[in-house]
Amino acid sequence: QVQVVEAGGGLVQPGGSLRLSCAAAGITFRIYTLAWYRQAPGKQRERVASITNNAITTYADSVKGRFSISRDNAEKVAYLQMNSLKPEDTAVYYCNARAYINDYWGQGTQVTVSS
Repeated sequence: QVQVVEAGGGLVQPGGSLRLSCAAAGITFRIYTLAWYRQAPGKQRERVASITNNAITTYADSVKGRFSISRDNAEKVAYLQMNSLKPEDTAVYYCNARAYINDYWGQGTQVTVSS
């Protein structure tokens, strides 16, 4: 059974940091592209960052220089380090694992940036 589980969300003040984690089970993790998406209330889901099976990373312009995606294939975990957080980063963050026709999502974790 495939499971993708996010953790690490919470409430943080502007300028603060959070690290999200995405643990996957039931898949050959090393061949998957992992991505983080987010969805704020009333807005469409957007891709924040991705990392391919050979560790090529991409970022949305809105988070470049502040967010960093990484993966640990041995532990089957992906991370999203978020620094210099802004109120506009407030959203539910989702982890996605994709390879060939396989496409799996986690349940999401809430990130709220507020003073």
